[in-house]
Amino acid sequence: MREENKKFYKNLWAIVLPMAIQNLLTSLVSASDTLMLGLLNQESLSAISLASQVNFVEQIIVFGLVAGTSVLAAQYWGKKDALSVEKVLGITLRYALIGTTALCLFTLFAPGLVMRFFTNDQQLIDLGIPYLRIVSVSFIFTGISQTYLTIMKTTDRVKLSSLFGSTTVVLNIILNALFIFGLLGLPKMGIAGAALATTISRGVELILALIENRKKNVVRIRVRHIYNQYAVLHKDFWHYTTPLLANMVAWGGAMTVYSAIIGHLGSDAVAAHSIGNIVKNIMDFLGGGVGIGASIILGNTMGRGELEQAKKDGAKFVKISLVVGTLAGLVILAGTPLIVKAAYTLTDQAKYYLKYMLFMCAYYMIGRTLNTMLINGIFTAGGDTRFGFWCDLINLWVVIIPAALLAAFVFHAPVLLVYFILYLDEFTKIPVEFMHYKKYKWVKNITRDSSELA
Repeated sequence: MREENKKFYKNLWAIVLPMAIQNLLTSLVSASDTLMLGLLNQESLSAISLASQVNFVEQIIVFGLVAGTSVLAAQYWGKKDALSVEKVLGITLRYALIGTTALCLFTLFAPGLVMRFFTNDQQLIDLGIPYLRIVSVSFIFTGISQTYLTIMKTTDRVKLSSLFGSTTVVLNIILNALFIFGLLGLPKMGIAGAALATTISRGVELILALIENRKKNVVRIRVRHIYNQYAVLHKDFWHYTTPLLANMVAWGGAMTVYSAIIGHLGSDAVAAHSIGNIVKNIMDFLGGGVGIGASIILGNTMGRGELEQAKKDGAKFVKISLVVGTLAGLVILAGTPLIVKAAYTLTDQAKYYLKYMLFMCAYYMIGRTLNTMLINGIFTAGGDTRFGFWCDLINLWVVIIPAALLAAFVFHAPVLLVYFILYLDEFTKIPVEFMHYKKYKWVKNITRDSSELA
Protein backbone atom coordinates (compact mmCIF):
# COMPACT_ATOMS: atom_id res chain seq x y z
CA MET A 1 0.00 0.00 0.00
CA ARG A 2 2.85 2.39 0.83
CA GLU A 3 4.45 1.75 -2.55
CA GLU A 4 1.09 2.27 -4.26
CA ASN A 5 0.61 5.63 -2.51
CA LYS A 6 4.14 6.68 -3.38
CA LYS A 7 3.49 5.97 -7.05
CA PHE A 8 0.14 7.79 -6.89
CA TYR A 9 1.59 11.00 -5.46
CA LYS A 10 4.60 10.92 -7.75
CA ASN A 11 2.29 10.68 -10.76
CA LEU A 12 0.00 13.36 -9.34
CA TRP A 13 2.65 15.98 -8.69
CA ALA A 14 4.35 15.30 -12.02
CA ILE A 15 1.09 16.45 -13.63
CA VAL A 16 -0.07 19.03 -11.10
CA LEU A 17 3.06 21.08 -10.44
CA PRO A 18 3.66 22.24 -14.04
CA MET A 19 -0.02 23.13 -14.39
CA ALA A 20 -0.09 24.84 -11.00
CA ILE A 21 2.86 27.00 -11.98
CA GLN A 22 1.16 27.88 -15.25
CA ASN A 23 -2.10 28.66 -13.41
CA LEU A 24 -0.21 30.93 -11.03
CA LEU A 25 1.51 32.79 -13.84
CA THR A 26 -1.78 33.11 -15.75
CA SER A 27 -3.39 34.67 -12.68
CA LEU A 28 -0.46 37.05 -12.43
CA VAL A 29 -1.33 38.42 -15.89
CA SER A 30 -4.66 39.66 -14.56
CA ALA A 31 -2.87 40.89 -11.46
CA SER A 32 -0.37 42.80 -13.58
CA ASP A 33 -3.20 44.39 -15.58
CA THR A 34 -4.89 45.44 -12.35
CA LEU A 35 -1.79 46.67 -10.55
CA MET A 36 -0.31 48.53 -13.52
CA LEU A 37 -3.58 50.20 -14.49
CA GLY A 38 -4.24 50.91 -10.83
CA LEU A 39 -1.04 52.95 -10.83
CA LEU A 40 -2.57 55.13 -13.54
CA ASN A 41 -5.95 55.76 -11.87
CA GLN A 42 -8.91 54.01 -10.28
CA GLU A 43 -11.09 54.54 -13.36
CA SER A 44 -8.73 52.51 -15.59
CA LEU A 45 -8.69 49.77 -12.96
CA SER A 46 -12.48 49.64 -12.83
CA ALA A 47 -12.82 49.77 -16.63
CA ILE A 48 -10.56 46.80 -17.31
CA SER A 49 -12.24 44.85 -14.53
CA LEU A 50 -15.54 45.19 -16.42
CA ALA A 51 -14.22 44.98 -19.99
CA SER A 52 -12.25 41.82 -19.26
CA GLN A 53 -15.50 40.03 -18.45
CA VAL A 54 -15.68 39.41 -22.22
CA ASN A 55 -12.43 37.48 -21.92
CA PHE A 56 -14.30 35.47 -19.32
CA VAL A 57 -17.06 34.71 -21.84
CA GLU A 58 -14.38 33.57 -24.29
CA GLN A 59 -12.94 31.28 -21.61
CA ILE A 60 -16.39 29.81 -21.05
CA ILE A 61 -16.64 28.85 -24.72
CA VAL A 62 -13.11 27.49 -25.02
CA PHE A 63 -12.81 25.77 -21.68
CA GLY A 64 -16.30 24.32 -21.90
CA LEU A 65 -15.29 22.65 -25.15
CA VAL A 66 -11.84 21.52 -24.03
CA ALA A 67 -13.31 20.12 -20.81
CA GLY A 68 -15.39 17.78 -22.97
CA THR A 69 -12.25 16.99 -24.95
CA SER A 70 -10.45 16.01 -21.76
CA VAL A 71 -13.20 13.58 -20.76
CA LEU A 72 -12.83 11.50 -23.92
CA ALA A 73 -9.13 12.12 -24.62
CA ALA A 74 -7.98 11.06 -21.15
CA GLN A 75 -9.86 7.77 -21.29
CA TYR A 76 -8.86 6.95 -24.86
CA TRP A 77 -5.25 7.80 -24.06
CA GLY A 78 -5.42 5.47 -21.06
CA LYS A 79 -6.63 2.84 -23.49
CA LYS A 80 -3.67 3.70 -25.82
CA ASP A 81 -5.96 4.69 -28.70
CA ALA A 82 -4.13 7.73 -30.16
CA LEU A 83 -6.20 7.82 -33.36
CA SER A 84 -9.42 8.42 -31.41
CA VAL A 85 -7.70 11.19 -29.45
CA GLU A 86 -6.80 12.91 -32.74
CA LYS A 87 -10.39 12.61 -33.91
CA VAL A 88 -11.62 14.20 -30.67
CA LEU A 89 -9.10 17.01 -31.16
CA GLY A 90 -10.42 17.66 -34.67
CA ILE A 91 -14.04 17.75 -33.54
CA THR A 92 -13.21 20.19 -30.73
CA LEU A 93 -11.28 22.54 -33.01
CA ARG A 94 -14.22 22.75 -35.40
CA TYR A 95 -16.52 24.16 -32.73
CA ALA A 96 -13.85 26.22 -30.96
CA LEU A 97 -13.22 28.10 -34.20
CA ILE A 98 -16.94 28.72 -34.75
CA GLY A 99 -17.53 29.99 -31.20
CA THR A 100 -14.47 32.22 -30.87
CA THR A 101 -14.89 33.74 -34.33
CA ALA A 102 -18.49 34.73 -33.53
CA LEU A 103 -17.43 36.31 -30.22
CA CYS A 104 -14.54 38.10 -31.92
CA LEU A 105 -16.82 39.71 -34.50
CA PHE A 106 -19.43 40.78 -31.93
CA THR A 107 -16.82 42.34 -29.62
CA LEU A 108 -15.01 44.00 -32.51
CA PHE A 109 -18.06 45.70 -33.99
CA ALA A 110 -20.22 46.35 -30.88
CA PRO A 111 -17.83 47.11 -27.97
CA GLY A 112 -19.98 49.94 -26.63
CA LEU A 113 -23.01 47.66 -26.34
CA VAL A 114 -20.91 45.14 -24.42
CA MET A 115 -19.65 47.75 -21.93
CA ARG A 116 -23.16 49.13 -21.32
CA PHE A 117 -24.26 45.72 -20.08
CA PHE A 118 -21.76 45.96 -17.23
CA THR A 119 -22.01 49.64 -16.27
CA ASN A 120 -23.88 52.89 -16.88
CA ASP A 121 -20.78 54.98 -16.13
CA GLN A 122 -19.92 56.67 -19.45
CA GLN A 123 -16.28 57.21 -18.46
CA LEU A 124 -15.79 53.49 -17.84
CA ILE A 125 -17.58 52.67 -21.11
CA ASP A 126 -15.29 54.99 -23.09
CA LEU A 127 -12.19 53.48 -21.48
CA GLY A 128 -13.33 49.90 -22.15
CA ILE A 129 -14.19 50.27 -25.86
CA PRO A 130 -10.59 50.39 -27.26
CA TYR A 131 -9.62 47.46 -25.01
CA LEU A 132 -12.39 45.29 -26.43
CA ARG A 133 -11.67 46.16 -30.05
CA ILE A 134 -8.00 45.20 -29.75
CA VAL A 135 -8.38 42.09 -27.58
CA SER A 136 -11.14 40.58 -29.74
CA VAL A 137 -8.64 39.08 -32.23
CA SER A 138 -6.98 37.08 -29.44
CA PHE A 139 -10.13 35.00 -28.98
CA ILE A 140 -9.53 33.04 -32.18
CA PHE A 141 -5.86 32.48 -31.29
CA THR A 142 -6.89 31.14 -27.90
CA GLY A 143 -9.53 28.80 -29.33
CA ILE A 144 -6.92 26.95 -31.36
CA SER A 145 -3.97 27.03 -28.94
CA GLN A 146 -5.87 26.07 -25.79
CA THR A 147 -7.52 23.14 -27.53
CA TYR A 148 -4.16 21.80 -28.61
CA LEU A 149 -2.47 22.48 -25.26
CA THR A 150 -5.26 20.54 -23.53
CA ILE A 151 -4.57 17.54 -25.74
CA MET A 152 -0.87 17.84 -24.92
CA LYS A 153 -1.71 17.65 -21.19
CA THR A 154 -3.76 14.48 -21.63
CA THR A 155 -1.14 12.77 -23.81
CA ASP A 156 1.85 12.85 -21.45
CA ARG A 157 3.16 16.25 -22.58
CA VAL A 158 2.11 18.20 -19.49
CA LYS A 159 5.51 19.81 -18.88
CA LEU A 160 5.85 21.06 -22.45
CA SER A 161 2.26 22.28 -22.54
CA SER A 162 2.78 24.18 -19.28
CA LEU A 163 6.08 25.58 -20.58
CA PHE A 164 4.32 27.01 -23.63
CA GLY A 165 1.57 28.49 -21.48
CA SER A 166 4.03 29.90 -18.92
CA THR A 167 6.21 31.46 -21.62
CA THR A 168 3.16 33.19 -23.04
CA VAL A 169 2.19 34.50 -19.62
CA VAL A 170 5.63 35.92 -18.85
CA LEU A 171 5.64 37.62 -22.25
CA ASN A 172 2.22 39.08 -21.52
CA ILE A 173 3.39 40.59 -18.23
CA ILE A 174 6.47 42.15 -19.87
CA LEU A 175 4.42 43.57 -22.75
CA ASN A 176 1.88 44.93 -20.27
CA ALA A 177 4.57 47.09 -18.69
CA LEU A 178 5.92 48.22 -22.06
CA PHE A 179 2.59 49.16 -23.62
CA ILE A 180 0.66 50.43 -20.59
CA PHE A 181 3.38 52.84 -19.42
CA GLY A 182 5.09 53.45 -22.76
CA LEU A 183 8.53 52.16 -21.76
CA LEU A 184 11.56 51.95 -24.10
CA GLY A 185 10.26 54.77 -26.24
CA LEU A 186 6.89 53.13 -26.99
CA PRO A 187 3.69 55.22 -26.82
CA LYS A 188 1.84 55.18 -23.50
CA MET A 189 -1.35 53.25 -24.29
CA GLY A 190 -2.95 52.64 -20.90
CA ILE A 191 -5.84 50.15 -20.98
CA ALA A 192 -5.44 49.65 -24.77
CA GLY A 193 -1.84 48.57 -24.12
CA ALA A 194 -3.07 45.76 -21.86
CA ALA A 195 -5.26 44.54 -24.73
CA LEU A 196 -2.40 44.66 -27.22
CA ALA A 197 -0.14 42.74 -24.84
CA THR A 198 -2.78 40.01 -24.49
CA THR A 199 -3.30 39.73 -28.25
CA ILE A 200 0.41 39.47 -29.08
CA SER A 201 1.12 36.92 -26.34
CA ARG A 202 -1.81 34.76 -27.43
CA GLY A 203 -0.49 34.88 -30.98
CA VAL A 204 2.90 33.65 -29.74
CA GLU A 205 1.20 30.82 -27.83
CA LEU A 206 -0.54 29.75 -31.03
CA ILE A 207 2.75 29.77 -32.95
CA LEU A 208 4.40 27.57 -30.29
CA ALA A 209 1.48 25.11 -30.45
CA LEU A 210 1.65 24.93 -34.24
CA ILE A 211 5.41 24.30 -34.13
CA GLU A 212 4.87 21.42 -31.70
CA ASN A 213 2.11 20.13 -33.97
CA ARG A 214 4.66 19.54 -36.75
CA LYS A 215 6.44 16.84 -34.77
CA LYS A 216 6.04 13.21 -35.73
CA ASN A 217 4.84 10.47 -33.37
CA VAL A 218 2.61 12.81 -31.35
CA VAL A 219 -1.12 13.45 -31.34
CA ARG A 220 -1.52 16.17 -33.96
CA ILE A 221 -4.05 18.49 -35.57
CA ARG A 222 -5.10 16.95 -38.86
CA VAL A 223 -7.40 18.90 -41.15
CA ARG A 224 -9.33 15.80 -42.22
CA HIS A 225 -10.41 15.21 -38.62
CA ILE A 226 -11.81 18.75 -38.41
CA TYR A 227 -14.12 18.20 -41.38
CA ASN A 228 -14.92 14.50 -41.02
CA GLN A 229 -18.14 13.78 -39.11
CA TYR A 230 -17.20 10.54 -37.25
CA ALA A 231 -20.85 10.08 -36.30
CA VAL A 232 -20.43 7.85 -33.22
CA LEU A 233 -17.53 9.78 -31.70
CA HIS A 234 -19.21 13.07 -32.59
CA LYS A 235 -22.32 11.94 -30.73
CA ASP A 236 -20.22 10.91 -27.70
CA PHE A 237 -18.39 14.24 -27.78
CA TRP A 238 -21.58 16.25 -27.52
CA HIS A 239 -23.10 13.83 -25.02
CA TYR A 240 -20.34 14.67 -22.54
CA THR A 241 -19.51 18.20 -23.70
CA THR A 242 -23.02 19.71 -23.81
CA PRO A 243 -23.57 19.53 -20.03
CA LEU A 244 -20.04 20.87 -19.42
CA LEU A 245 -20.54 23.74 -21.84
CA ALA A 246 -23.97 24.46 -20.38
CA ASN A 247 -22.44 24.34 -16.91
CA MET A 248 -19.74 26.81 -17.97
CA VAL A 249 -22.43 29.07 -19.44
CA ALA A 250 -24.55 28.82 -16.28
CA TRP A 251 -21.59 29.43 -14.00
CA GLY A 252 -19.85 31.98 -16.21
CA GLY A 253 -23.09 33.82 -16.86
CA ALA A 254 -23.65 33.98 -13.12
CA MET A 255 -20.15 35.41 -12.59
CA THR A 256 -20.91 38.01 -15.26
CA VAL A 257 -24.13 38.93 -13.44
CA TYR A 258 -22.10 39.11 -10.22
CA SER A 259 -19.83 41.69 -11.87
CA ALA A 260 -22.83 43.57 -13.25
CA ILE A 261 -24.41 43.73 -9.78
CA ILE A 262 -21.19 45.00 -8.24
CA GLY A 263 -20.72 47.34 -11.22
CA HIS A 264 -23.96 49.13 -10.36
CA LEU A 265 -22.92 49.61 -6.72
CA GLY A 266 -20.28 52.23 -7.55
CA SER A 267 -16.67 52.60 -8.63
CA ASP A 268 -15.34 51.90 -5.11
CA ALA A 269 -17.11 48.52 -5.01
CA VAL A 270 -15.89 47.67 -8.53
CA ALA A 271 -12.26 48.51 -7.72
CA ALA A 272 -12.25 46.51 -4.48
CA HIS A 273 -14.05 43.60 -6.14
CA SER A 274 -11.53 43.52 -9.01
CA ILE A 275 -8.58 43.19 -6.63
CA GLY A 276 -10.41 40.59 -4.55
CA ASN A 277 -11.02 38.56 -7.71
CA ILE A 278 -7.34 38.72 -8.61
CA VAL A 279 -6.37 37.42 -5.18
CA LYS A 280 -8.88 34.56 -5.43
CA ASN A 281 -7.66 33.60 -8.88
CA ILE A 282 -4.02 33.64 -7.81
CA MET A 283 -4.68 31.50 -4.74
CA ASP A 284 -6.71 29.04 -6.81
CA PHE A 285 -3.60 28.10 -8.82
CA LEU A 286 -2.88 24.88 -6.92
CA GLY A 287 -6.51 23.86 -6.42
CA GLY A 288 -7.18 24.25 -10.14
CA GLY A 289 -4.07 22.25 -10.99
CA VAL A 290 -5.05 19.42 -8.65
CA GLY A 291 -8.55 19.33 -10.15
CA ILE A 292 -7.21 19.01 -13.70
CA GLY A 293 -4.67 16.44 -12.53
CA ALA A 294 -7.45 14.39 -10.96
CA SER A 295 -9.49 14.40 -14.18
CA ILE A 296 -6.47 13.20 -16.21
CA ILE A 297 -5.31 10.52 -13.76
CA LEU A 298 -8.79 9.17 -13.03
CA GLY A 299 -9.70 9.30 -16.73
CA ASN A 300 -6.60 7.28 -17.66
CA THR A 301 -7.33 4.80 -14.87
CA MET A 302 -10.96 4.25 -15.88
CA GLY A 303 -10.00 4.08 -19.55
CA ARG A 304 -7.82 1.09 -18.62
CA GLY A 305 -10.82 -0.48 -16.90
CA GLU A 306 -9.41 -0.14 -13.34
CA LEU A 307 -12.64 1.07 -11.74
CA GLU A 308 -11.97 0.01 -8.14
CA GLN A 309 -8.64 1.81 -8.21
CA ALA A 310 -10.46 4.91 -9.44
CA LYS A 311 -12.69 4.84 -6.34
CA LYS A 312 -9.65 4.68 -4.04
CA ASP A 313 -7.88 7.48 -5.89
CA GLY A 314 -11.03 9.62 -5.82
CA ALA A 315 -11.09 9.51 -2.00
CA LYS A 316 -7.46 10.67 -1.93
CA PHE A 317 -8.25 13.58 -4.22
CA VAL A 318 -11.09 14.76 -1.96
CA LYS A 319 -8.75 14.87 1.04
CA ILE A 320 -6.07 16.68 -0.97
CA SER A 321 -8.57 19.35 -2.09
CA LEU A 322 -9.60 20.09 1.51
CA VAL A 323 -5.98 20.56 2.57
CA VAL A 324 -5.15 22.75 -0.43
CA GLY A 325 -8.26 24.92 0.03
CA THR A 326 -7.59 25.47 3.72
CA LEU A 327 -3.98 26.47 3.07
CA ALA A 328 -5.06 28.91 0.37
CA GLY A 329 -7.56 30.54 2.75
CA LEU A 330 -4.93 30.93 5.48
CA VAL A 331 -2.51 32.56 3.05
CA ILE A 332 -5.18 35.12 2.06
CA LEU A 333 -5.90 35.93 5.70
CA ALA A 334 -2.19 36.38 6.43
CA GLY A 335 -1.67 38.58 3.37
CA THR A 336 -4.74 40.82 3.75
CA PRO A 337 -2.96 43.75 5.52
CA LEU A 338 -0.22 43.81 2.88
CA ILE A 339 -2.68 43.65 -0.02
CA VAL A 340 -4.78 46.52 1.34
CA LYS A 341 -1.65 48.58 1.97
CA ALA A 342 -0.37 47.88 -1.57
CA ALA A 343 -3.65 49.15 -3.08
CA TYR A 344 -2.71 52.72 -2.16
CA THR A 345 -4.41 54.33 -5.19
CA LEU A 346 -7.83 53.19 -3.97
CA THR A 347 -10.08 55.53 -2.05
CA ASP A 348 -10.53 54.94 1.68
CA GLN A 349 -13.99 53.52 1.04
CA ALA A 350 -12.65 51.08 -1.57
CA LYS A 351 -9.90 49.96 0.84
CA TYR A 352 -12.53 49.33 3.51
CA TYR A 353 -14.50 47.16 1.09
CA LEU A 354 -11.35 45.34 -0.01
CA LYS A 355 -10.30 44.43 3.52
CA TYR A 356 -13.52 42.61 4.32
CA MET A 357 -13.89 41.15 0.84
CA LEU A 358 -10.51 39.45 1.36
CA PHE A 359 -11.72 37.97 4.64
CA MET A 360 -14.63 36.46 2.73
CA CYS A 361 -12.30 35.27 -0.04
CA ALA A 362 -10.45 33.19 2.56
CA TYR A 363 -13.46 31.04 3.47
CA TYR A 364 -14.51 30.96 -0.19
CA MET A 365 -11.28 29.17 -1.18
CA ILE A 366 -12.11 26.06 0.86
CA GLY A 367 -15.44 25.52 -0.86
CA ARG A 368 -14.07 26.55 -4.24
CA THR A 369 -11.23 24.01 -4.17
CA LEU A 370 -13.49 21.17 -3.04
CA ASN A 371 -16.12 21.95 -5.68
CA THR A 372 -13.49 22.15 -8.42
CA MET A 373 -12.22 18.74 -7.40
CA LEU A 374 -15.65 17.09 -7.32
CA ILE A 375 -17.37 18.64 -10.34
CA ASN A 376 -14.47 19.42 -12.68
CA GLY A 377 -12.11 16.68 -11.57
CA ILE A 378 -13.69 13.50 -10.22
CA PHE A 379 -17.15 13.53 -11.79
CA THR A 380 -15.94 14.75 -15.17
CA ALA A 381 -13.22 12.08 -15.39
CA GLY A 382 -15.87 9.37 -15.62
CA GLY A 383 -18.15 11.23 -18.00
CA ASP A 384 -20.58 12.24 -15.23
CA THR A 385 -21.01 15.75 -16.62
CA ARG A 386 -24.73 16.39 -16.17
CA PHE A 387 -24.76 16.59 -12.38
CA GLY A 388 -22.47 19.63 -12.27
CA PHE A 389 -24.69 21.51 -14.70
CA TRP A 390 -27.88 21.02 -12.72
CA CYS A 391 -26.13 21.67 -9.44
CA ASP A 392 -24.74 25.04 -10.57
CA LEU A 393 -27.85 26.05 -12.50
CA ILE A 394 -30.19 25.62 -9.53
CA ASN A 395 -27.76 26.88 -6.91
CA LEU A 396 -26.71 30.01 -8.79
CA TRP A 397 -29.79 31.04 -10.73
CA VAL A 398 -32.57 29.92 -8.39
CA VAL A 399 -30.95 30.69 -5.03
CA ILE A 400 -27.90 32.98 -5.05
CA ILE A 401 -28.58 35.49 -7.84
CA PRO A 402 -32.22 36.24 -6.88
CA ALA A 403 -31.11 36.70 -3.26
CA ALA A 404 -28.32 39.08 -4.29
CA LEU A 405 -30.56 41.07 -6.64
CA LEU A 406 -33.14 41.53 -3.90
CA ALA A 407 -30.45 42.52 -1.41
CA ALA A 408 -28.81 45.03 -3.77
CA PHE A 409 -31.72 46.67 -5.58
CA VAL A 410 -34.83 46.09 -3.46
CA PHE A 411 -33.55 46.24 0.13
CA HIS A 412 -30.48 48.36 -0.77
CA ALA A 413 -28.28 46.28 1.52
CA PRO A 414 -24.68 47.34 2.24
CA VAL A 415 -22.10 46.44 -0.42
CA LEU A 416 -20.35 43.90 1.81
CA LEU A 417 -23.57 42.05 2.58
CA VAL A 418 -24.33 41.78 -1.15
CA TYR A 419 -20.79 40.47 -1.72
CA PHE A 420 -21.22 37.90 1.08
CA ILE A 421 -24.45 36.60 -0.47
CA LEU A 422 -22.88 36.36 -3.93
CA TYR A 423 -20.05 34.14 -2.74
CA LEU A 424 -22.09 31.75 -0.61
CA ASP A 425 -22.58 29.59 -3.71
CA GLU A 426 -19.46 27.50 -3.15
CA PHE A 427 -20.88 26.22 0.15
CA THR A 428 -24.60 25.82 -0.43
CA LYS A 429 -24.06 22.99 -2.95
CA ILE A 430 -21.48 20.90 -1.05
CA PRO A 431 -23.94 18.56 0.78
CA VAL A 432 -25.62 17.58 -2.49
CA GLU A 433 -22.26 17.03 -4.18
CA PHE A 434 -21.06 14.68 -1.44
CA MET A 435 -24.21 12.60 -1.61
CA HIS A 436 -23.71 12.27 -5.36
CA TYR A 437 -20.03 11.42 -4.93
CA LYS A 438 -20.83 8.51 -2.60
CA LYS A 439 -23.18 6.95 -5.17
CA TYR A 440 -20.13 6.35 -7.46
CA LYS A 441 -22.10 6.93 -10.66
CA TRP A 442 -19.00 8.72 -11.95
CA VAL A 443 -16.97 5.50 -11.99
CA LYS A 444 -17.27 4.49 -15.68
CA ASN A 445 -15.20 3.42 -18.65
CA ILE A 446 -16.76 5.43 -21.49
CA THR A 447 -14.48 4.34 -24.34
CA ARG A 448 -15.64 2.34 -27.37
CA ASP A 449 -13.94 -0.29 -29.49
CA SER A 450 -12.10 1.13 -32.49
CA SER A 451 -14.42 -0.78 -34.85
CA GLU A 452 -17.33 1.43 -33.66
CA LEU A 453 -15.48 4.67 -34.36
CA ALA A 454 -14.56 4.27 -38.04
